[in-house]
Amino acid sequence: MIESAAANGASDLHLEAGMPAAMRIRGALRVSGEPVAPKILAALARGLIGEEQWPVFLERRSFDMSKTIRGVRCRINIMQTARGIGLAIRLLGAFQATVEKLNLHPDLKKLVKNTHGLILISGPTGSGKSSTLAALIQEINLTDTRHIVTVESPIEYAFRPRRAYIRQREVGRDTPSFEQALLDALREDPDVLMVGEMRDSETMRLTLSASETGHLVLATVHSSSCAEAVQRVASAFPAEIQGAVCAQLADCLVAVVSQRLRFRPDLNIRVPECEILVATHAVRNFIRTREFFKIISALETGAEHGMWSFQRYAKWLEARTNFSMPGQNAEPPDSEPAETGFISTPLPPAGAAPRTEKKTKTSAPAPGAKEGHRIDIEPVEGEFGKILKKPE
Repeated sequence: MIESAAANGASDLHLEAGMPAAMRIRGALRVSGEPVAPKILAALARGLIGEEQWPVFLERRSFDMSKTIRGVRCRINIMQTARGIGLAIRLLGAFQATVEKLNLHPDLKKLVKNTHGLILISGPTGSGKSSTLAALIQEINLTDTRHIVTVESPIEYAFRPRRAYIRQREVGRDTPSFEQALLDALREDPDVLMVGEMRDSETMRLTLSASETGHLVLATVHSSSCAEAVQRVASAFPAEIQGAVCAQLADCLVAVVSQRLRFRPDLNIRVPECEILVATHAVRNFIRTREFFKIISALETGAEHGMWSFQRYAKWLEARTNFSMPGQNAEPPDSEPAETGFISTPLPPAGAAPRTEKKTKTSAPAPGAKEGHRIDIEPVEGEFGKILKKPE
């Protein structure tokens, strides 16, 4: 089914007990095939989740995970429904997300050149926020030597360190919550933090605090415009502290990108249509005084500051001629170890001596390294063990 959905260009695949499979193709649902038996879906769900995590699903009645199936990277939500077990599967791009491959405006690359502050990616569900976020992280990975820590639920795009040093953590597998992961991240010497989704006020508070302490933070929020995204963050807090939150947000905000997908019949693809808000002095003042309605006019007249309204961005798309098409010079997505979507690696017992590799030499190049500006970072376990054994 995954192969069939990918071949038809579907973005989502829905499976429900006693109902035929449904694919979302270019925003519209299409039902095909015979009804799927409840026993088949139950066995499929149990095989995906695994025996170790199956009791967790039985307790919560839902389970989020990511997995590569038949060469297609998928984000999967497994849920209990009135008919039995259902699956909602999001098919991710079969290529490494970049600004060019997603047909985004090159101005977005300028945003990640900042060394601190907050960048919000907003849009409705299914508008490609995660892909845009991955493209910005990949831009840093390809151009700068920075330490990146991502917190996701689940991990959608696996990154292979190129110039940057990347750590990816999945909520529920590597950390109990977004809150704990953000608290941990502040002690992990990051340059860039990526928060998969700001769902509640506590996650938003920690995200704002991280962006104030010298880190570049990228996060997503559900909204239909840039002004609404800023207002949504402020309104997530109690009324008595919203003034302080708005002042904090005004100080740390770098930019807001709101996007939606528009189908191009002439190209037979969907392309992102963006609204880009840059935090100028005027915009910061509107946020600080909670005059969010004035952000719209500032955005429409802020072209000289790199701002884009939906209307002006649409005109740029109409005039554009060089679009990246699916399968055209596609670089395969960065791979990850098998089954890392839902099985965690057991930790060594406390006090265990680190293993050393005597044959490893620091002068030997890392496997897969190539000449040029690209740097592949590979851990050398033996050298770490030598450091630990050095007398003080």
